Amino acid sequence: MKNLELLEKIRRGDRSAFKHFYEEYKGMVFNVCYRMLNDKQDAEDATQDIFVKAFRSIQKFRSDAKLSTWLYQIAVNTGLNYARRKKIATWLSLDFLVGKEESILDNAQARPDLKLEKNESDALVQQAIQSLPPRQRTAIILQRYEELSYKEIAEVMKTSLSAVESLLHHAKDNLTKKLIVLLK
Repeated sequence: MKNLELLEKIRRGDRSAFKHFYEEYKGMVFNVCYRMLNDKQDAEDATQDIFVKAFRSIQKFRSDAKLSTWLYQIAVNTGLNYARRKKIATWLSLDFLVGKEESILDNAQARPDLKLEKNESDALVQQAIQSLPPRQRTAIILQRYEELSYKEIAEVMKTSLSAVESLLHHAKDNLTKKLIVLLK
């Protein structure tokens, strides 16, 4: 079902259309929430909250952006609110520094010593992430884990393309500096 058709059915009160919408996007929303909150239960609660918000505000959706971009906006804002309330800010793993395909820690499951090292490294990264400004954290999670383009990140964050580039640059730079200090 195409997004516009789905949207119109939801606006008319078609429950099966909303169920289809939920099934199509729940994984994406949960993944964003889980990375933001680093807790499965909190991510599940936030996911439910996001779909309730989406249902209540679907009439306001203007269709000038993609439905998924609109849902990302709700997910990011809700996730940030949850994180602020709980003071949780653990979004990234060590893969940020070494790249997904080249991670030397991919062997961690086969070797317990590498798994322990990865867990220790993840804890250091999480500690560094906690001190990043929220907008930098949001940009980095959308780019590295949700694999959104810079343009899509700009739409989700309601900012310019150059602002996204700047946020990502500063986030990576700040993380590198913080991790160097923590690793000494």
